[in-house]
Amino acid sequence: MITWWVVIGIAVDLAIRIAAIIVVPRNRRPTSATAWLLAIYFIPYFGVLLFLLIGNPRLPRARRRKQSLVNDYIREASANLDARSSEEGQPAWFTSLVRMNRRLGAMPMLDHNDAHLEPDYEASINRMADEIRRAEKFVYIEFYIFQADHTTETLFQAMEDATARGVTVRVLLDHWANRWKPYYRATLRRLDAMGAKWHLMLPVQPLRGKTQRPDLRNHRKLLVVDGIVAWMGSQNITDSSYNLKKNIKRGLHWVDLMVRLEGPVVSSVAAVFLTDWFTETDELISDGDVAIAPPSADGDLQCQIVPSGPGFEVENNLRMFVALVYAAQERINIISPYFVPDEALLIAITSAVQRGVKVELFVSEIGDQAIVWHAQRSYYEALLRAGIRIWMYRQPYILHTKGLTIDDDIAVIGSSNMDMRSFGLNLEVSLLVRDAGFVQEMREVEDQYRELSRELTAEEWSKQPLRSTVLDNLARLTSALQ
Repeated sequence: MITWWVVIGIAVDLAIRIAAIIVVPRNRRPTSATAWLLAIYFIPYFGVLLFLLIGNPRLPRARRRKQSLVNDYIREASANLDARSSEEGQPAWFTSLVRMNRRLGAMPMLDHNDAHLEPDYEASINRMADEIRRAEKFVYIEFYIFQADHTTETLFQAMEDATARGVTVRVLLDHWANRWKPYYRATLRRLDAMGAKWHLMLPVQPLRGKTQRPDLRNHRKLLVVDGIVAWMGSQNITDSSYNLKKNIKRGLHWVDLMVRLEGPVVSSVAAVFLTDWFTETDELISDGDVAIAPPSADGDLQCQIVPSGPGFEVENNLRMFVALVYAAQERINIISPYFVPDEALLIAITSAVQRGVKVELFVSEIGDQAIVWHAQRSYYEALLRAGIRIWMYRQPYILHTKGLTIDDDIAVIGSSNMDMRSFGLNLEVSLLVRDAGFVQEMREVEDQYRELSRELTAEEWSKQPLRSTVLDNLARLTSALQ
């Protein structure tokens, strides 16, 4: 005999499924909507709780409003700077790409910059420390992971020396990324002791009234000194093992790439920091850095900073990547530790090969995040069939660099992976450069990576066991839960 509890249960289950069809697909990509609907239909109660917890891919409305206000301010304050960026000699497609980036991320393309790469992990930390030692007014530091350990000691000593000289040192670090890492409390105590001004980014502290989707991250990595020099790229401020026991046990070390900048583009990097500081603190900083950095005496690069993340209305980085891939005529090299493209980017990349463009993808032979690694592997068959060459950086190293080079004169470097998380959930920052000399520097790094990698062949991939294929496909499905 059917009881009332059974009837109520069936009615609730039916109501959940009907409501899901109405609510979930709204303003959501079809792949993401399908993944959420499958989760809710197969595990309705847990699926609904998960959706309520992480189903909103945007920052809270107040944070998005701040980002919009800052974007409007940057556009107005830099309205006269577009004239400083020469369009002479630019292909029409590149000019329109720059306009799109400007419209979405507010930052202008600027001339007369200098940029050089630093591929050595510890050398980049030491060189950033040297920059801080020369600081006279202020230092802005914003890193996803920020730890005081034996590798970063030189940088923390430089910060302490700077604050002792009266230099204002401001630090932003992601809350969730650092909260569970070694040296978290010790790092905060050291920042307090030196007199640095610091704040957590995207804190999840419900008892203090600070909440948002808990898996949103500020993934940016940047340093600005006196508004004259900036660093940005893929590297965190921590030991190359991340000081995690599991990494040390496996002998894992991260391989990264940073870029040092001089010229007017430094002001754009500073603007990203100032935006994030304002978002977290409601404080408008006036450290004398609002003036545009002077032109570089050593370089004449065209550079544009492209911020992206859930504070914006659309995926700024994804749109830039897709546009660049479609514009390529000869060569595309992609470096991404986590390569989980959406359908638009996958079609763009495979179509490039059909147009006669040579495409190479650099990834790691092993992964540090199982779900992402398996999701990435689920795309290898389609990429290999399309004719894309896949280079796997040999273990025990994790290739963590994020880069893209197009033909012989366009490059992108920054914090953004080519995966669903970086497109929709992480706050990222990328540098777009138009210069043959800079691309040649990137090519030299790519050549080093190629020498330290092995090529994955279609024959090798065809021998993958069934269990790996099943895991890969399941991970691919979960990657769409945004």
